[in-house]
Amino acid sequence: MRVLGLMSGTSHDGIDSAIVDWSMEDGTLTGEITHTGERPYPAELRARLLAALPPAPVTMGEVCALDTLIGQAFAEAAHAAGEADLICSHGQTLYHWVADGHVYGTLQLGQPAWIAERTGLPVVSDLRVRDVAAGGQGAPLVSYLDRLLIGGLPGRAGALNLGGIANLTTAEYAYDTGPACALIDAAAPPYDRDGALGAAGTVDEKLLAELLAEPYYRLDPPKTTGKELFTPGYVTSDLPQADLVATLTALTARTVADEIARHDLDTVIVSGGGTCNPTLMRILASLTRARLIPSDDLGIPSDAKEAVAFSLFGWLTAHGLPATVPACTGATGPRILGTITPGSGPLRLPEPLAEAPVALRISWRGAPPAGSPVPSRSAVGEPPVSA
Repeated sequence: MRVLGLMSGTSHDGIDSAIVDWSMEDGTLTGEITHTGERPYPAELRARLLAALPPAPVTMGEVCALDTLIGQAFAEAAHAAGEADLICSHGQTLYHWVADGHVYGTLQLGQPAWIAERTGLPVVSDLRVRDVAAGGQGAPLVSYLDRLLIGGLPGRAGALNLGGIANLTTAEYAYDTGPACALIDAAAPPYDRDGALGAAGTVDEKLLAELLAEPYYRLDPPKTTGKELFTPGYVTSDLPQADLVATLTALTARTVADEIARHDLDTVIVSGGGTCNPTLMRILASLTRARLIPSDDLGIPSDAKEAVAFSLFGWLTAHGLPATVPACTGATGPRILGTITPGSGPLRLPEPLAEAPVALRISWRGAPPAGSPVPSRSAVGEPPVSA
């Protein structure tokens, strides 16, 4: 089954896409990546989206408009991606309702009917809310894929995604560590190209110490966060821009490195837009003994890993299989995720599978853009969907 995964994360910059042809035999799930791509949001839409993020007030009229406009943008990205049998769309998170460490709700916009209408394909969407309804954090859902990826690596391994927010998966946990690029981007919009400002500036140790006192960092997992906490106005400073960016880059590197050390990891697979910031990656490497491996080296482009993950979730939902790791999200049990919007014809799903995959093999159909195909990755200890 060819499943198109569509993803837009906490950087709010555009839509990542990945088509993966999935098949399973004897418990091993094989995925052949046939397409990856990135489609920036139109400038006007991105401006409206950013203007609607917390703590800004927003009307229901604007929420409705954004739901439509984001859905239409996702529909165009899906139409341009190529042939598939099913689409799985994350949509765009507008709000993640967290209070006292508990998630009460989550809102992803991007009406899937526009995608189904444009492509004629069925669409799985609204995936996070089912985990939240089961008592989970609704994130990081990518822990399902991460667990399969790190299972075959030697020693203690983890997976790190550096998007707007950073999340870390280990054999035991998965959670948001804090900001990755969110605060850096806010200080150097739209982002610190090539880490140039971070490299040119000087870290202000006083401000860094104040930022490290954020109570979120001391919470135990499972936990999630977002731009509801780390808003563009989270840091107010009269430092020169380069020094502020250097300090915020150090904050991300330090908070991530502290969590890698907490779990005594030997190897960490790294993905996300933050991998394109050489200053951030250099500082992070200097603060940890762990070997940092770009997911590209395992056959999954670092900027498309979460789109690949949502392609996987679509396949799991279509086959009646849970796509959550309760030990990571805190849910009361594994859940089949999402709602399904039919395409232009009758909705026909495969026969449900009785067993979840316990190993993963991913490769590119043809020459991969970087690295080599992923060897088989077994789940750590037990299947990823276990409680």
